[in-house]
Amino acid sequence: MNNVETPPKEFGFSDAELEAFRKNGYAGPFTLYDHEEMNEITKKLRYSLLDRTNSVYEFNEDITEINDRANYDRHLDVPFLEKHVKQPMIVDKLTDVLGENVLCWRSEWFPKYPGDKGTAWHQVDTFEFSSGEPQLLWPQKEDFGGTITVWTALTDATVETACMKFMPGTHEELFYDESKGVEYNPDKIHDGFFGYDYQNLQKDSGWVPDESKAQSIEMKAGQFILFWSTLMHASHPHLGKTNDLRLGYAARYVPDIVDVYPGNPKELTEFGSTVSLEKYRTVAVAGENRNPNNKT
Repeated sequence: MNNVETPPKEFGFSDAELEAFRKNGYAGPFTLYDHEEMNEITKKLRYSLLDRTNSVYEFNEDITEINDRANYDRHLDVPFLEKHVKQPMIVDKLTDVLGENVLCWRSEWFPKYPGDKGTAWHQVDTFEFSSGEPQLLWPQKEDFGGTITVWTALTDATVETACMKFMPGTHEELFYDESKGVEYNPDKIHDGFFGYDYQNLQKDSGWVPDESKAQSIEMKAGQFILFWSTLMHASHPHLGKTNDLRLGYAARYVPDIVDVYPGNPKELTEFGSTVSLEKYRTVAVAGENRNPNNKT
């Protein structure tokens, strides 16, 4: 049987870019959409997000919209987002790091309104901090963990309007312990990370991150950046000098060898609500899902 040669990737990392990604834990920004095009797409997209008719999670009227899981995993019902998470410019880079079989297991949109406080420094490995149970399980856990996040700017993001910032090279050492758990506080939904205080997860409560090492990542609407969730990351506050909403969209990816929602629970509790996972599924954006533990 003849071997079929894999066609070259059009948008893969260069050797230098891949080396830098492995060293720093992030890469980008890369321009995916034309700036003006993205601005028009975002206007329409915000209306699409308000239509929850086919969303995976039921809408709870008692939960503030910004924090509602009904607006999570919208790549499963919004056509633009379904196409976005599979964009070749994104997927080619992901397969350079994760291999040929890659799953999108979650997506989230992150608004920052004028006056919102910044998100505190944090690292995320298993995502159990909010649910009490690991949401990701890598084989050989001592060597692997986390997820690659692709964060796309749906609007311009500057230091004044709450752009992200990273601590380069911190993705291979965890300064936070998610198993400690944090309580959701709905009264602080605009503080830090939507009602959660990541500082409570620090292994050393007296430890203070060295801000002099931080790299602020300003982005134009239509650009994206890739980073390991275990990389220390945060965001600036929205200083409110303009009335512009800062809106970002995060899609999260793992290789298919990772168990997503291990044990296939029927529901998930986080962000102050419990939702059914009956309609949930992972999406193969490259190759296939060979893992019978993952719902597709």
